[in-house]
Amino acid sequence: MGGSLLDIKRILDSFTNREPRMMGEKQYRQSAILIPLVEQADGIHLLFEVRSYDMRSQPGDVCFPGGKIDETDRSAKHCAIRETTEELGISASEVEDVIPFDYIISDIGTCIYPFIGKIRSLSNMKMNKEEVAEVFTVPLTYFLEHAPAVYDITFQPVPSEDFPYELIHGGKDYDWRPRAKKEYFYQYEDKVIWGLTARIVRHFVEMMHDVMVDEEEAMK
Repeated sequence: MGGSLLDIKRILDSFTNREPRMMGEKQYRQSAILIPLVEQADGIHLLFEVRSYDMRSQPGDVCFPGGKIDETDRSAKHCAIRETTEELGISASEVEDVIPFDYIISDIGTCIYPFIGKIRSLSNMKMNKEEVAEVFTVPLTYFLEHAPAVYDITFQPVPSEDFPYELIHGGKDYDWRPRAKKEYFYQYEDKVIWGLTARIVRHFVEMMHDVMVDEEEAMK
């Protein structure tokens, strides 16, 4: 190494213009989704899919359009648009104004990059029945006016059989504290939105509330 980086100034300079990223990002499976906004007669709606009941993973669950980022995808944004057009059977020209939203790590270790975008029309939709059982929309005002039900889930860490207890203080008596998380549920008509999708909806709605408050304050 010749001491090339063993200098505080050089170390700091090497990170000065670097954009922070999530640690270990590459070790996660990476997916992208679209939070689709659709203009209906009664206002703006969010579009959801019901996953095909023949899917191996999470059959029948409610979700947003999206999927795994492939090597052929130019970016996470490209993946979100591609998956949306494939699942809904619409052209890419129907998806407009796609902007990045806050990303999230799922409980199973997938880094998900959400995007918000507008779908111009669903009149030509021919959904992919192999992946999608049903498509429905929910008025945005419903989420703004109805808080989700909240339930707690607890996870208990279980070390592997070859875990090196001798290297940690407390050994096998180490206090592995349970991990807790909150699970959110929205019920709209006969549909239940929960899990990661509900978490994303809740975060989106919270940000919408903040925007509305800021606009009201600016008008005073």
